[in-house]
Amino acid sequence: MKSSKVQFFLDETQGKLNPFSVLKSEIKPDNGWVNAIRVSIKMSLRQLGERLHITPQGVRDLEKREKEGAITINTLKEVGRVLDMDLVYGFISRHNSLEDMIEERAREIAEEVVLKTRQTMQLDNSRKSENDIKKSIQQKTYEISSKMPSNLWD
Repeated sequence: MKSSKVQFFLDETQGKLNPFSVLKSEIKPDNGWVNAIRVSIKMSLRQLGERLHITPQGVRDLEKREKEGAITINTLKEVGRVLDMDLVYGFISRHNSLEDMIEERAREIAEEVVLKTRQTMQLDNSRKSENDIKKSIQQKTYEISSKMPSNLWD
């Protein structure tokens, strides 16, 4: 069983991630958000550049860096500030929850451990049924996900 401190931290973090999950299906604009917003509000490169104290070419470069994924968070915050907007930053899990992510990783490790043990046992002419193996994997998964050992992500 996870310690109450670990469980509390997991629950707190999951609570902070949950609002982002609705954005999972949202697609960022092809040319990036800065360009999409600038064009939508009919702001020229020169006008945004003046607000940022950079040249129109600097704005073009900034938009290019965003499109390529090479822009800094601080730069995006500054663009947001001059556009009277806030940058929202977070992660969207590929899993239903952090708990599911931990359990999936624990299951991978458990399968590896149980199957290695099975191979060793087969060398000793011992046989376990597939059902026994599944139960062993489930038990080992529970054990690993509950204890969350330091090598969980190795």
